[in-house]
Amino acid sequence: MEDISHKKLAVIGLGYVGLPLAVAFGKKYQVVGFDINEQRIAQLKAHADKTEEVSAEEFQEATGFSCTNNLEDIRDCHIYIITVPTPIDRYKKPDLTPLYKASETVGKVLKRGDIVIYESTVYPGCTEEDCVPVLERFSHLTFNQDFYCGYSPERINPGDKEHRVQTIKKVTSGSTLAIAETVDQLYRSIITAGTHKASSIKVAEAAKVIENAQRDVNIAFVNELALIFDRMQIDTREVLEAAGTKWNFLPFMPGLVGGHCIGVDPYYLTYKAESLGYHPEVILSGRRINDNMGIFVANKVVKLLSHKGHAIKGAKVLMLGITFKENCPDIRNSRVIDIIDELKGFGVEVAVYDPHASMEEVKHEYGIDLLDKPGKDYDGIVLAVGHKAFRKLDLNNLKSEHTIVYDVKGFYDRSLVDGKL
Repeated sequence: MEDISHKKLAVIGLGYVGLPLAVAFGKKYQVVGFDINEQRIAQLKAHADKTEEVSAEEFQEATGFSCTNNLEDIRDCHIYIITVPTPIDRYKKPDLTPLYKASETVGKVLKRGDIVIYESTVYPGCTEEDCVPVLERFSHLTFNQDFYCGYSPERINPGDKEHRVQTIKKVTSGSTLAIAETVDQLYRSIITAGTHKASSIKVAEAAKVIENAQRDVNIAFVNELALIFDRMQIDTREVLEAAGTKWNFLPFMPGLVGGHCIGVDPYYLTYKAESLGYHPEVILSGRRINDNMGIFVANKVVKLLSHKGHAIKGAKVLMLGITFKENCPDIRNSRVIDIIDELKGFGVEVAVYDPHASMEEVKHEYGIDLLDKPGKDYDGIVLAVGHKAFRKLDLNNLKSEHTIVYDVKGFYDRSLVDGKL
């Protein structure tokens, strides 16, 4: 078994996945975090993490961690871990541009004996069929002869302070049996929850992509139930609570399905399946249901406004929350924007308040100016994200006599709302 204690690591991409990983490794190894964003590097050098995933105390504990945007600073590393985003384009096809760029970057500094480990979510075969050729082209080295690869899918859950890098079991793999053992040994040295060594890189890639596809389908099922029960005027959450008394009933709740994982990863699997001549039905039907939930919510809000006597055009609605999930600042692929866009299509004036989201990022990504604080006398209020901070809001201070309140998350007591998903 190879001694990895002296190995120097580089983590490429210091976002929600890369930074916590680099800091965790930095408590035991020499780790250089690399990111092309100069502003991000400056913040991290000051021990400030806008993603709220790493505390100042954790930075101090990671004595082996440093960060840079200078390629030369990672040239002497032995193991390169790539953690860049893998989004989809507007046609819902995989956009591998960040992965190709990161592979190009690593290829320029790759040396004989080095290992490149990918953590980004991809479809089965992507590492060896798409990324390795880029590494070979820019390094002028031969795969599995001069350098090697591994795949260990990320399992970061943004905003989750209980399930962290070290406490989530890690799937590992390598391009040879020996490299698979080295990769497993590397992660096992910091992951207290243990590792699972897959038989191949493709198996590890497939395991990752189905984790979120499975969750997506399960949520789609309860979202479809919500659509059905709405027509029956039955409270979906009460039905789920009753059904949940059976020991093997799965506890999923209806809601918006966004973010960089659940709302994206299934398209990587379906893309690969279709390229092989198979058209996935269950996965894509689940995606269609989940992608349309924002439109459903907006239409319910419009109906409630109408029933309360409000003119729809010019109605003032407060949207509480725009991040893709509660208690974190991540706005990537937030499906709250679907509610906002649909309401605006009806002529509704939508104001958005979210104490977790960055005003600059929301303006850049969605063209929306966030409120510093909520105003008063709204015609409608939509609780879209269940931030703990919203517990402190007194809805009575935001409402007028005829204000409607719609609760997407089942966040408020039933007596306080006029409708909920």
